[in-house]
Amino acid sequence: MAKTKQGFSTSRMLPLTAAVFSILLALARGEKHGYAIMKEVATREGGGVAMGPGTLYGSLDRMLSAGLVQETEFTDNDRRRYYRITKSGSEVLAAEISRLKFAIGALRRNGVLKEARS
Repeated sequence: MAKTKQGFSTSRMLPLTAAVFSILLALARGEKHGYAIMKEVATREGGGVAMGPGTLYGSLDRMLSAGLVQETEFTDNDRRRYYRITKSGSEVLAAEISRLKFAIGALRRNGVLKEARS
């Protein structure tokens, strides 16, 4: 089982909060500064999570400590800090996606969730 920077096993970090999942999903598409992350996670494709600065930066601080994201050296403005997903962050995101796929499969097998028709 993969371990994060602080030695947590990937599976012990699951399930992810909606905020952490959405931030990792946004950063999986490339490094971004905080405001760009906030804008992306608010979209349907980014998770549709309304996130204020407190939630974003509190989550990022915890994710930095856990080794899921890292601050980059890049800046285009003295006030902007850019973030990228780490290898551990990618592994945790993949584990969460697998967990969600399994849950959706179980819901379908049990008739709780029907296949969408186009």
